[in-house]
Amino acid sequence: MALNSNDLKYFRFAFKAMGTPCEIQLFAESHSEAKRVSDAAMADVRRLEARYSRYRNDSLLSAINRVAAEGGQVAVDDETAGLLNYAATCYEQSDGLFDITSGILRRAWRFEQGKLPDDAQVRGLLEQVGWHKLRWEPPVLEFPVAGMELDFGGIVKEYAVDRAAALCRDAGVRHGVINLGGDIKLIGSRADGSPWRVGISHPRQKGSMIKTLALREGAVASSGDYERCIVVDGIRYGHVLNPKSGWPVRHLAAVSVVGDFCVVAGSASTIAMLKEENGPAWLDAMGLPHLWIDVEGNVGGSLAESAAYSKSRSIRN
Repeated sequence: MALNSNDLKYFRFAFKAMGTPCEIQLFAESHSEAKRVSDAAMADVRRLEARYSRYRNDSLLSAINRVAAEGGQVAVDDETAGLLNYAATCYEQSDGLFDITSGILRRAWRFEQGKLPDDAQVRGLLEQVGWHKLRWEPPVLEFPVAGMELDFGGIVKEYAVDRAAALCRDAGVRHGVINLGGDIKLIGSRADGSPWRVGISHPRQKGSMIKTLALREGAVASSGDYERCIVVDGIRYGHVLNPKSGWPVRHLAAVSVVGDFCVVAGSASTIAMLKEENGPAWLDAMGLPHLWIDVEGNVGGSLAESAAYSKSRSIRN
């Protein structure tokens, strides 16, 4: 693929995966070349969905969770081990708030019913929540407590974004964007050297933006209380659940983070939501550019006044 930007044309491919609208934008010499690269990236996204979806009985994750339900152990492959290692790092960095065993709480929180769950049910489910209750000695994962389950929902989509971008870059793409449901990774600037413009949606005003960022590199991911929620007695209860209490966080409405990798930006935005009033300070300490809006409508963060992207640290092992 030629590096001369004058030879490149813009292409966009829309598709659906992981339950959300997705798209790949890239500059290439021809439609056939762009389609070949985008098809390979889409295939990998769908491969990851097939492996780690909790909605598919034939997925690897469902097989792991069948072992977890009975109590026992299972050996995992290198890719899954990498995701588990990252989940362990996030658990430690978040003081136990980012916990991939907490997905089981959705059995109590059925937002489509429009009512709060029974507190006793939430407390009962908490007995099966806690990464510290597992034994993880790669490649063997053991579930001493029967009835637990894993949910990679807070990691896999963002991991898929990073992999898709890497596949495109390895195929020669130097200018492009991977966007899986708002989780974004940039592959260089636009072909003419100008930045890509990434809009940060307002969590309370559908169709409006809090900020538009001009970026030539990096990744952007967001977390918020707007995807699935209920309002009871004037109080909004979102889907971001504290794994220690079993109840939704109620301080920040949304957090967007810019990082070198989408998986880091995504987990960091979720951790900030879970840390509630301490979330912005944690992001500052991590050196991650970010933008937040709280439930009162206040906006802040290092990106609130500037759209510039600076190199950021990743969550370290």
